[in-house]
Amino acid sequence: MLVAAAVCPCPPLLVPEVAAGAATELDTARAACTEALGVLSAARPDLLVVVGPADGPGPESYPEGTPGSFRGFGVDLDVRLGRGEAPAEGRLPYGLAVGAWLLDRAGWAYAPVEGRGVGERLTAERCIAEGEDIAGRAERVALLVMGDASACRTLKAPGYLDERAAPFDAELARALGAADTAALRALDAGLAGELKVSGRAPWQVLAGAASGDGELEGTVLYEDAPYGVGYIVATWTRQAGRLP
Repeated sequence: MLVAAAVCPCPPLLVPEVAAGAATELDTARAACTEALGVLSAARPDLLVVVGPADGPGPESYPEGTPGSFRGFGVDLDVRLGRGEAPAEGRLPYGLAVGAWLLDRAGWAYAPVEGRGVGERLTAERCIAEGEDIAGRAERVALLVMGDASACRTLKAPGYLDERAAPFDAELARALGAADTAALRALDAGLAGELKVSGRAPWQVLAGAASGDGELEGTVLYEDAPYGVGYIVATWTRQAGRLP
């Protein structure tokens, strides 16, 4: 059963060593991510699953200990998913590597960690089924859901300016703040692709994990578009007095 979820953006720039001189510009976003991880630890999960964008359609599984690296961004920095031994094969995609970095930064030691990578070509139906499967993996499951909103909010954004981007991000923030699984299920994969959204599939996995559960409350901790890219930090928790 899903007991809590944290939604965080996954730009490598979230890692100060990658951002270098611009590191302070995302201090508020980092603080919000730390707060969101605190919500996950407070939920006392038996299992934490980090879900993020992958290069292929997926879903791809990454066991605890899977390594990741930011060397591709010119930084001599390696990470590992959780505290387990590194498997013989496998490498974290960048979104899950950022998630691993957040967990290490927060000193995560509250439950075993696994990773799941889902690509932009994965259908909504498959994402939802994946989420339902994850929620059944343990009695108390928490999700760390990595993904960015549109990359078309300004003229200097990676995808240039698209007038559809701000309304898309606003509706997404509303859905995450309201724990509105129906709205997340209905996200338009085609539009998300045109707006260079990396989080569509991970958010639909979240919707599947919370399928049929009306006892979750959402809170948006951070919403902004630095560099013309929409970043949202949110948490989903069980209503007071209804923790299993």
